[in-house]
Amino acid sequence: MEHQLPDIQSIKLAVIGLGYVGLPLAAEFGKKRAVIGFDINAKRIQELQSGVDFTLEVSKEELAESRHLSFTCELDDLRQANVFIVTVPTPIDGFKRPDLTPLIRASETIGKVLKQGDIVIYESTVYPGATEEDCVPVLERVSGLKFNQDFFAGYSPERINPGDKEHRVSTIKKVTSGSTPEVGELVDSIYREIITAGTHLASSIKVAEAAKVIENTQRDVNIALINELAIIFNRLNIDTLEVLEAAGTKWNFLPFRPGLVGGHCIGVDPYYLTHKAQAIGYHPEMILAGRRLNDGMGQYVVSELVKTMIQKGIQVQGARVLLLGLTFKENCPDLRNTRVVDIVAELQEYGVKVDIHDPWASPEEAMHEYGLELKAEPDNDAYDAVILAVAHKQFRDWDGAKLDSLCKARRVVYDLKYALDKNLTDMRL
Repeated sequence: MEHQLPDIQSIKLAVIGLGYVGLPLAAEFGKKRAVIGFDINAKRIQELQSGVDFTLEVSKEELAESRHLSFTCELDDLRQANVFIVTVPTPIDGFKRPDLTPLIRASETIGKVLKQGDIVIYESTVYPGATEEDCVPVLERVSGLKFNQDFFAGYSPERINPGDKEHRVSTIKKVTSGSTPEVGELVDSIYREIITAGTHLASSIKVAEAAKVIENTQRDVNIALINELAIIFNRLNIDTLEVLEAAGTKWNFLPFRPGLVGGHCIGVDPYYLTHKAQAIGYHPEMILAGRRLNDGMGQYVVSELVKTMIQKGIQVQGARVLLLGLTFKENCPDLRNTRVVDIVAELQEYGVKVDIHDPWASPEEAMHEYGLELKAEPDNDAYDAVILAVAHKQFRDWDGAKLDSLCKARRVVYDLKYALDKNLTDMRL
């Protein structure tokens, strides 16, 4: 016998994982109804209880507006909830294979408190089938309950854009789905409470999973194309940005730019899709080609820099290079899967001393995640080369006098993001 679903009024939400995705979602729901924000990181819970969000996604004022939101790291507190939303990371391992460990552990945690009639909604990016084939069996095993009889599942992929203050959780259209048509309708109605941009109810969980994973795969392949074009244009001694601006005058030309492709979405999600494709016996040619090209951009950047330094008569071994920016994108403290570290590693192979300056990044996190030390302020008259890797707003204000104060008389300035005046740079990607 199938157990009855909770009605919309009696729903008490729990959001599992309070990072870049979970906290904005919990805060938005917390303005409307009771929400338990759960994270295994006790320090994170303490900071949020005092109104501090290190991700800078939710301000102290916004947290205060979420009057119905409480924070906890205690498992017993989750027993009050009957709808659980999972927003934990889904990274890849050192071999570029999907790492479902955080997702499995979150499912085990929920399984310990799961009751009859409860719903578990996943937001983490996965390959099609992961919710029902990987997560649901864990919920069943730990809880002893039967899927689609005692408890139910949904999938509504996150569309958070870290650092973006215009496209917020409530203003981005939300895809929803459920393990039965009735669950899908209920999941959709839950999200409609906070999503002013509207929702799109998919026909199945697998459709919703697939939709999410191709959003970022499409962007990855497009950026790979532009990166390849940049490499070609550089060999032809043509300015890539000027080409893109000229082509962009056509109404349907897509405005992508070359660059390093990191972060928790574009640089990771395609591997989830290619993993599933290979598991069913298909080798995805274009997606993997795009990944290889984008993953090789750090090596390309350094090879171009070294060539230019040699042409200018600058000794490469023992040179000092200032690297501006370490986060995976501008005006955001997120260091996850940043590909700037590829540039650091490649420069070190040449015996170059690298100073990294990033006013947005956490020095503790940079050291913990990558073993890299951040420089609070660059040295004066010290650098043989400068690479602007992340277009933080602080760097966009730099002028010739600023660069002159930091660099030696003979130097190379390499702007990967078109953030500086062209006349100040020796190279642009």
